[in-house]
Amino acid sequence: MWSATVAVGSVLAALGAVHASINARLLRTPTVPAATPSARIAILIPVRNEALRIGACLRAVELLSGADIAEVLVMDDGSDDGTPAVLRAIADHWAGPPLRLLTASPVPPGWLGKPAACAQLAEAARADCEVLVFLDADVRLECDSVAASVALLRDLGLDLVSPYPRQEAGTLSERLVQPLLQWSWLTFLPLRLAERTSRASLGAANGQFLLVDRAAYDRAGGHTAVRGEILDDLALLRAIKAVGGHGTVVDGTQMATCRMYDSGADLRDGYRKSLWSALGRPAGAAATLSMLIVAYVVPAVAAVLGSRVGAVGYAAGVVGRIVTARRTGGRAWPDAAAHPASILQLAVLTAQSLARHRRGTLRWRGRTLPGRTLQGSALQGSGLEGSGQ
Repeated sequence: MWSATVAVGSVLAALGAVHASINARLLRTPTVPAATPSARIAILIPVRNEALRIGACLRAVELLSGADIAEVLVMDDGSDDGTPAVLRAIADHWAGPPLRLLTASPVPPGWLGKPAACAQLAEAARADCEVLVFLDADVRLECDSVAASVALLRDLGLDLVSPYPRQEAGTLSERLVQPLLQWSWLTFLPLRLAERTSRASLGAANGQFLLVDRAAYDRAGGHTAVRGEILDDLALLRAIKAVGGHGTVVDGTQMATCRMYDSGADLRDGYRKSLWSALGRPAGAAATLSMLIVAYVVPAVAAVLGSRVGAVGYAAGVVGRIVTARRTGGRAWPDAAAHPASILQLAVLTAQSLARHRRGTLRWRGRTLPGRTLQGSALQGSGLEGSGQ
């Protein structure tokens, strides 16, 4: 039984590495257009307790070029850390596109904080803006990122494009877990099929930096359609697919950078608040994690015990991580060698997330998170991080 499990796991790891290598070639990369895209753009930034991050984000937005940015809207969502004062100071010296500072209304019953703020931002945006760019406060854009991304959105005839930022990681916990974000969809999501299919389970999106055609956004119901979702970014893509639209994740490595968490404690809290939703119901989460352990932990254990088949499987898992890191600007070595430990850490965080959700003790930034469960696995979606504000 053990030998058969090792063999099955090694085959799965090898297939994953092959698919990641194929996807690494297929992953679309926005390029700077020769001419300014014709679409008028609104950049929408919800913030809650981002006093230490919003300055760098807006300094980068101020320097954006090559796109017709009609306005930048920043909505404070009940911050109590001095964020409003920081925003006012920035506005006093602002030299970029027209900037408006807004204050969010209280979160309505049945809504989560970030979808509510995003819905209010979209409603406040100028009526002539054809593309909405949702941006998190911990993201720093390159000067031509919006122009390149809008050009790709239009050139491909898509309704939503999610340029996945390069994820920065400092602490050991970050280096173990954060690389699983891009690795999950590069390994398990058929990118070209996901781009054109209306199947809800085939898609990836990241709300850190997300562009959506406004007409498609309105047809799908906007953030009202995803008002109670922890993973509102993936849910928005699915809502757009449900009304006949299309969207995909693309390479944002050269477009944007993001450090989601500043410490291991913040990372654990962030993942605990969303993994229960990302991996579906407990039975589905157990099945997904069992498959990952068979594919990426069992071969490594067998390799330590002297199994050549296990060594091949372990090496395949490491190769998949290296392919992902090199394609998405991550750290390849020695972090990839710890892939089995990354999977085990994910399993622990998922178990903790499920337990806290069952007890009703999930909170994020001072708010209780009821949420609903997205059907499907994070291995078929954005992943693992979520974006609930």
